Amino acid sequence: MHHPRDGRPEYRPTGRAIAGALGVVLLVFVGSARAGSGRRVRANAPWLSFYGSAEQMGDLQSVAETFRLINIDADPDIANFTPAQIRTLKAGGRNTVITYLNIGSCERSRRYWSRAPAGFIPCGGNRAAQIGPYRGFPDEVWMNPANPDYQRLIVEHVAAQLAATGVDGFFLDNMEIVEHGATGNGTGAPCNRACAAGALAVVARLRRAFPEFVFIMQNATSAATREAVVNGVPFPRLLDGVSREEVYTPRYDRDAEAELLAWKNLGPAASGAPLSITTLDYVGNCSDRRRALRVYTRSRSNGFSPYVTISSADQNTVCHWRL
Repeated sequence: MHHPRDGRPEYRPTGRAIAGALGVVLLVFVGSARAGSGRRVRANAPWLSFYGSAEQMGDLQSVAETFRLINIDADPDIANFTPAQIRTLKAGGRNTVITYLNIGSCERSRRYWSRAPAGFIPCGGNRAAQIGPYRGFPDEVWMNPANPDYQRLIVEHVAAQLAATGVDGFFLDNMEIVEHGATGNGTGAPCNRACAAGALAVVARLRRAFPEFVFIMQNATSAATREAVVNGVPFPRLLDGVSREEVYTPRYDRDAEAELLAWKNLGPAASGAPLSITTLDYVGNCSDRRRALRVYTRSRSNGFSPYVTISSADQNTVCHWRL
């Protein structure tokens, strides 16, 4: 089953200590985007995170008219959406449509877990890259992003397949592996300095391969990424936005909110467009309008773009709050 992160991690970020270590590991050359390039989030509000099929989404035209930033799972092996349906969601370029791309872990249900084209090693066959099980998600295994074969699989095969569907960019998930630390900090998946630097290097390689694509990173918003440098380029310059789960519900996460505000203070993205900052909270259904309104109000008061849905593991329904 597709796994869109469970929201709250089981650790607290180690912040500046990790960032300092990462800053001296210079792996991949990346140039910043030029002003006026196609790489930009046209508008990030209202935004939608949805991992079901086009049939489950319902009226695609209505969704395209309602939301301006739309995150889907465009994996062609799952066939949730056809290229034509993705074009409908893009609404002639008015909307930005991005797709889930898992960086820090690999799902057994993905085709590339067991199969890959000649010259690539699938996740399941790359034992050297497998760090450990993803607690609470038996379908998933944490992977070492520093592993060269895993990097190549993600950048040259998985991302390339996603890009061919016609999406505008990637929603980078499970990047918080850079915050696990050498002991794992309760996650069960230790990630030392080389491993953490590898995760940043994957994003750098993706930026080099897809210079016009929008990159939005989910979670991992601590100083470990915010202050990191890859080959002389500040890591935030590789991104066009960040998103964070469970900032306002089921309980208020002051630290998560503070991290998003710190990203906001960085100023525009490398493209010159405003850095997109979104929140993703869960209320268990699409009818608890009162709780959803509280989240929308608090998120917007900080200049963020909110979306509220059922749960992290159940994003197969569009919640049309119209708040």
